[in-house]
Amino acid sequence: MAFDSSDPSVSLLQNRISNNFSRKYCKAVQNGFSKDEAMKSAIVKTENIISFSYNPQKKWIEKDDLANQISLQVVNDCGRSFGLIGKEGVEYFKSYFLEIYEKTTPDKNFSR
Repeated sequence: MAFDSSDPSVSLLQNRISNNFSRKYCKAVQNGFSKDEAMKSAIVKTENIISFSYNPQKKWIEKDDLANQISLQVVNDCGRSFGLIGKEGVEYFKSYFLEIYEKTTPDKNFSR
């Protein structure tokens, strides 16, 4: 049986990844890291967890979907503390996340 990105286990894995990332990012910002430092740190720590995961569903995660879910989670968890609210905040954080992600891990992919 083939899996795809609409599979519930893929959604659960994306939820775990975005919750993990959001906790790491928000905590780093609260601890006085700059937004860039917090972003790089959360990306690297989350990437390491995913890289060593044996969950076969990780190959079905789409980077854009994951970036959107991470952005929603961060804006909901701590976005207000640095001026990100609503759809505009989510879109801003998503583009910021993808930009830093490409610079931080150019040869990696959260989902592969």
